[in-house]
Amino acid sequence: MMNCVIVDDEPLAREGIANYVREVDFLNLTQTCENPVELIALLEKHPVDLLFLDIQTPKMNGIDFLKIVQNPPLVIITTAFPSYALESFQLNVLDYLLKPITFDRFFKAVKKAKDYFQLIKQSMHSESLQKEETDYFFIKCGSKYEKIMLNEILYIQGTQNYVTIYTDKGKYMTLLYLKNLEQSLGSDLFIRVHKSFIVSINKIEGIEGNEIFIGVNRIPISRNYRDQVINQVVVNKLWDKIRFS
Repeated sequence: MMNCVIVDDEPLAREGIANYVREVDFLNLTQTCENPVELIALLEKHPVDLLFLDIQTPKMNGIDFLKIVQNPPLVIITTAFPSYALESFQLNVLDYLLKPITFDRFFKAVKKAKDYFQLIKQSMHSESLQKEETDYFFIKCGSKYEKIMLNEILYIQGTQNYVTIYTDKGKYMTLLYLKNLEQSLGSDLFIRVHKSFIVSINKIEGIEGNEIFIGVNRIPISRNYRDQVINQVVVNKLWDKIRFS
């Protein structure tokens, strides 16, 4: 089921599209709006999958809305003006319906929207499964295989051909090279800070001098890695008072 919203300043046009929506079993009419300004407020409160968007509307026209909104739902333009078609498709609308709109043409457009919507959901599901498959790994500790959750790792220390993984639940030692483990971990989640240490970026609580603070633990930062650590961990998240002066 796709939740949809109709945006049109003409009551008869809104009602005509609404009647079409009610005839299609995979569409659910969430609300109608007279202009995109009302729509922006609605999108902040309710999930919307598909918009039927008029172009010539008061306060803000449909084209301007598409230019300013981030990550809009799927959009089908419904208008009496053919001259906006090229610009609309450049803004990634799914279809462009000219009034008066026949039901056959309407159904063709919403069927395309349904197929695209299902494709997006399948893609998101695949990404979710892939993420679930890679959010943990097993290591061998003596005669036991231990499951290590990525989001529980605090930091990892390498010593010759062994690594010790420090987690929220405890520490685990296994026969493994630190470099090999580093290649398997996501660079967006973990960062090398020393020839003997890898830390979880999200677990870092502070950096002072050449040390990283994670809870009661202090992990050294070597001179070779310090600039990289500061740039990747601190700079992008730094709130600089100068920006607000």
